[in-house]
Amino acid sequence: MTLFRKSLVWFRRDLRDFDHAALHQALRQSSAVYCAFIFDRSILDGLPAADRRVEFIHESLRELDEALRARGGGLIVRHVDARAGVPALAAELDVDAVFANHDYEPFAVGRDAAVADALVAAGRTWLSFKDQVVFEKDEVVSKAGKAFSVFTPYKKAWLAALHAAGDGCIAPWPTEGLPGRLLPPGPAGNGVPALEALGFARTNLAALPLGTGMSGGARLLERFSERMAEYGSARDFPSINGTSLLSVHLRFGTVSIRGLARRAVERMRSGQGTEGAATWLSELIWRDFYFMILHHHPRVAGAAFRPEYDRIEWERGERAETLFAAWCEGRTGYPLVDAAMLQLLRTGFMHNRLRMVTASFLIKDLGVDWRWGERHFALHLNDYDLAANNGGWQWAASSGCDAQPYFRIFNPVTQSERFDPKGAFIRHFLPVLGALPDKAIHAPWLAQPKVLAGAGVVLGADYPLPLVQHDEARRHTLVRYGAIRGAAVEVNENAATGFDDA
Repeated sequence: MTLFRKSLVWFRRDLRDFDHAALHQALRQSSAVYCAFIFDRSILDGLPAADRRVEFIHESLRELDEALRARGGGLIVRHVDARAGVPALAAELDVDAVFANHDYEPFAVGRDAAVADALVAAGRTWLSFKDQVVFEKDEVVSKAGKAFSVFTPYKKAWLAALHAAGDGCIAPWPTEGLPGRLLPPGPAGNGVPALEALGFARTNLAALPLGTGMSGGARLLERFSERMAEYGSARDFPSINGTSLLSVHLRFGTVSIRGLARRAVERMRSGQGTEGAATWLSELIWRDFYFMILHHHPRVAGAAFRPEYDRIEWERGERAETLFAAWCEGRTGYPLVDAAMLQLLRTGFMHNRLRMVTASFLIKDLGVDWRWGERHFALHLNDYDLAANNGGWQWAASSGCDAQPYFRIFNPVTQSERFDPKGAFIRHFLPVLGALPDKAIHAPWLAQPKVLAGAGVVLGADYPLPLVQHDEARRHTLVRYGAIRGAAVEVNENAATGFDDA
C-alpha cells in the first residue's frame, strides 16, 4: 500500500541500485521516488585534495546515476553540509519522507538524528533501514541478552541466527518490479559534477586493480569466486593474489553484504572449497562483530575498550614524533614493515597480515600510542571503516575486545620470513633491496658486508639501519604493559583481527 506521494532516497554507504533496503522500501511505499547523494562538506573539507576514496565515490556515483537514469530516474547530487542540506532538499522537492540506510559511526548517528529532527519538525518522515551488515545492534546477543565482547561465541550465535532465519536475513531486497516510480532529477540536479568542481584531483586509482562502482565490485567478486577455495591458505601471503580486494566495495556499498554472505554460504553448502568459503564468511562476521561493538561502546572511537589500558605510558615528545614519522614513511629499517607502509602510501591498500605486523611494530616495538597509527590508517586506507580499523588497532594494542595478549609481540623478521619467504613483496616496494638473497632480505643489518656490497646496498645510505632492536623493544613493552599484567586472554595470532581486506 502506498503511504507517501513523493519520497527521497538518500544514498550514503550504499552506492548501488540493487539489493538495497532503503530503495526497496521507498519504491514499495511511495508513488514517486527521487534519489540523491550528498558530498558532505563536514567530512570532505578535512580531506586532502588527492583522496582516492573521494575519487572512488565519484566514479561509483557516475555508474549509479547511469543505472538510475536507465530506469527513468537519476541522481541529485549536492555538495553541502548534510545536516542542513538534506532537510533543505526534502523541502525543495516537497517530499513526504526521506529513506536511508543505517550508519553506525558516532558522527553519522549524530548527523542522522539532526536530519531526522529537522524533517519531523517540517512535517516529514525519516525512515532508516539495516543494509550494510547482516546482523546489527542487538540482533545477535548472548543467552542472557547481553552484547558479546568475544568473537568466537558471537560467531556461533551469528551462525545460529542465520540458520534460524532460514537465510532470510541474507535474501536480497529487490528494487525492480515495485509500484513506486523513479523520478528524474529535473531542475533539482544535473547529474554528478566533475571531481575538480568538488575541489579534488585525480589520483592513481584507475591504475589499481580495484575497479569502481557496481561493475567493478561484480568483476572482483566473480574473480574471487574462482579462487575462494584457496582463501584460507592464501590470504596471509601479501605477494600473491589471495584476498578478494572487495573491502573498499563493501565500505561504499557497491556490493551487497547479503550477496557476499550468500555466495560464501552457497559455496560451503555445495561442498566445493568449503574451508576457504567458511574462512571468508568468518571475516564477514568479524565485520558485523566490530559494528556491534561500536554500537554498544561508541567510546572506543577515542579510548580503549578495556579502560585500564588507557593508563599505558607511551613514548612522547620529539622521540615519539621521530619514530612515528619513520614508521609512516617506511623508514624503520625493517623491510617487511617498510614495504607495507609504502604499499599503503602508494596504493591506499594494505594486506591484512601486514596491517597486523605494522600495527604491532608501531605499538610494541616503537612504543607509540595506537591512536596515532589508527589516524594514519584512517587518512590513507581506501577501505577505511571506523569500526574495523579501530577494532584492528585495539586488537594489536591488546586494549580491545578479544585482543591478543600484551605479551604476544610480532617479530617483524620472523613474520617476514614466514609470509614473504622469497622477499617478493619486499622487492616490489623496496627495489633498493632487490639484489639481496632471500635469506638476507628480511634483516639486511645481519647480512655479511660482502653480501651487502654484492647487492649494492649501503645501510644507512641506501636503506636505513633499524630504528630499534626488536628484542630490546620487546623488553621495554613488557615493562610498559606491566601495570596491567595478566589482564589479557591468550588467543591464536593467526585469528582474524578486524584488520580485514576480505
